[in-house]
Amino acid sequence: MQISLRQAASYLNVSETTIRRWVATRGLPAHRMDERLYCNAVELWEWALENGVPASRALLDQERRAPEQVPPLSELVRKGGIHRDVGGETKAEVLREIVGLLPLPADVDRHFLVTVLEAREAMGSTGIGDGIAIPHIRNPSLLHVAEPLVSLCLLRHPVPFDAVDGQPVHALFLLVSPNVPAHLRILSPLGFVLNDAELRRRLRARAPSDAILARIAEVEEAMRAAPAQQAGRRP
Repeated sequence: MQISLRQAASYLNVSETTIRRWVATRGLPAHRMDERLYCNAVELWEWALENGVPASRALLDQERRAPEQVPPLSELVRKGGIHRDVGGETKAEVLREIVGLLPLPADVDRHFLVTVLEAREAMGSTGIGDGIAIPHIRNPSLLHVAEPLVSLCLLRHPVPFDAVDGQPVHALFLLVSPNVPAHLRILSPLGFVLNDAELRRRLRARAPSDAILARIAEVEEAMRAAPAQQAGRRP
């Protein structure tokens, strides 16, 4: 849930001026949307705990009552785009190529993003197997984007990615999100959808974009329907 700086100040029992100073000097996470700065409730709570700043319990209670929603994965991929014939002979070259394709705000430092992605890969490959990787950064708020997106890049040639199964990668889903809660709400269904054998087949075959998006939507719909069906079978 996004809250204004004035609301953030009330939850931390300080002035709005103090909140703005902390954004500039103490790394308090804030995101710019429509020329204004906002905070995410969960990020603000975590920052307050890490920095020894007392925070009202109502901050988390409000987040529980109004959890942040994210668009369906198929919509996020449509927004981020399906990019074909993406070049690069090494993991580093591929990361530079795909970052250059992302529909990001003009003020985003793409060189910095490449550096962060490379650092993430150094900690452990994001290759999940069967020729698919999900490169992402561990702290999404570093980018200060207003809305999440997922870009699918189909590579010109499979590239070694140190994946768990040792197979080179031919398809990458690059996830960009404005904050950690949204990041997790996207990453979880993305992992589920990519377990679908038919979707993986379409990715290997470089199927038309509409066919890929349609399959993602079908698997999403089945995922949403499963809990209701299970509830209906309970005695």
